[in-house]
Amino acid sequence: MSSVHGGLGPMRFELLAQDGAARRGRLEFPRGRVETPAFMPVGTYGSVKAMTPEDLEEVGAQIVLGNTFHLYLRPGLEVIEAHQGLHRFMHWQRPILTDSGGFQVWSLAEMRKITEEGAHFRSPVDGAQVFLSPEESMRIQRTLASDVAMSFDECTPYPATEAVARTSMELSMRWALRGFREYYRTPPPGTLFGIVQGGVHTPLRLASLAALEEVGFAGLAVGGLAVGESEAERDGVLDGLLPHMPLRKPRYLMGVGRPEDIIEAVRRGRWSEHVECLAAARPASGGVLFPAHPAAEQARQGAAGDAVQGRGGR
Repeated sequence: MSSVHGGLGPMRFELLAQDGAARRGRLEFPRGRVETPAFMPVGTYGSVKAMTPEDLEEVGAQIVLGNTFHLYLRPGLEVIEAHQGLHRFMHWQRPILTDSGGFQVWSLAEMRKITEEGAHFRSPVDGAQVFLSPEESMRIQRTLASDVAMSFDECTPYPATEAVARTSMELSMRWALRGFREYYRTPPPGTLFGIVQGGVHTPLRLASLAALEEVGFAGLAVGGLAVGESEAERDGVLDGLLPHMPLRKPRYLMGVGRPEDIIEAVRRGRWSEHVECLAAARPASGGVLFPAHPAAEQARQGAAGDAVQGRGGR
């Protein structure tokens, strides 16, 4: 079991079992336990669409994700501070993970400019000029008081040559060190995870992993995937990285959320602790559900349709 001490006490991770490459673990936070592998529902503005906190508990969610970028812009830190953090703001007393805002900055494309200092961009809310740096991202996430905060990084574009991907990854590693120092400058409310970058170039991914391990992050995520690369390219990156990942640290696969991708990632032992994506929640807002056993559900739906149309049953 490994632990990291934050302002509210330790985050503990225990690797309970392995079956081939697949892992089964447990994360312990002061606000609750997360049995892994776990899917994190995404609450962009502090709520998961069409679901109350009670709904989330009923379906078994043990941890949710909050979006640093969007919460910073709206409702803003003053509102969150008035509620003494994101947990009270969203009426959710179980663990919360907040992203750093790096992916959202990347998605702004022509509206942003990346420098060594950080990211300059126009707010998609009102067009105002905004600056986000590793230090500012940590300040925001400390204000949100999430149980897990994420390192501020640049999401490597796709496609990208090895030279472009290297420059991007090395910038993210310098930002990671700056963010780490800022987050732990005083006792923090949670634990900070590092993010492995490097595009689809496995050697760069390994160099990124080594840099994050040297800093000493308590958990590790893999970012910059599901941004346009082929499934074969994504598989190549993950399979090349897995044997080098530290066994006793939690892993987080960012932004990969199709049900079949989640199942395959867990089966192959790629990332057993966290996965998250809007891909599973967005269809639900339109009335689409993912059944546990699709073939059986399709058969049931077919039988129901036959009965309604007078083609089946008695």
